[in-house]
Amino acid sequence: MITAIVLAAGESKRMGEPKMLMPWGKSTVLQTVVSTLQTAGVNDILVVTGGARQQIESLVGKTVQTIFNKDYANEKMLISIQIGLEAKMREASAALICLGDQPQIQERTIRAILEAWHQTKSPIVIPSYEKRRGHPWLIARESWDKVLRTSTDKSMRDFFNQHKKDIFYVNVDTPGILQDLDTPEDYLKFKP
Repeated sequence: MITAIVLAAGESKRMGEPKMLMPWGKSTVLQTVVSTLQTAGVNDILVVTGGARQQIESLVGKTVQTIFNKDYANEKMLISIQIGLEAKMREASAALICLGDQPQIQERTIRAILEAWHQTKSPIVIPSYEKRRGHPWLIARESWDKVLRTSTDKSMRDFFNQHKKDIFYVNVDTPGILQDLDTPEDYLKFKP
């Protein structure tokens, strides 16, 4: 089973309001991410919450699992990833790490990542657009312990640089893998 761990614990300081809850088409930013994952065939979804916990849980709590990152104010993405992996240790053979503020991600990109992993069984599968790594990326169960042992003063960029030989890159033709929503300008630029 492949699980999706959706990172939605940030405080949205640069946005000025909870970005996961902002309108996106006929839905919200976070609901769009969850819906795209489900459409791509990922049915086990865990949303890691932090800032705006209650609103996010009431928004998606009936359709997906949620887990609270009590250290969310630390703003370390690695901590949320570790919490998500620990929660899914007994269930999943791989985890798709997704950004909750990336509603422009496409179903075909998710399917391409999953297909690449099924074909290659690589420990890590990352989408690449014009030689730049993006999200979502997949990590096989065999490599979870390496992430869990990574010191929280490190970033996932450090982790990837240490495990270059384990990475299989999927070239995609959409910059959506690089585009998340951090500021009001990002939101206005990308929203449908």
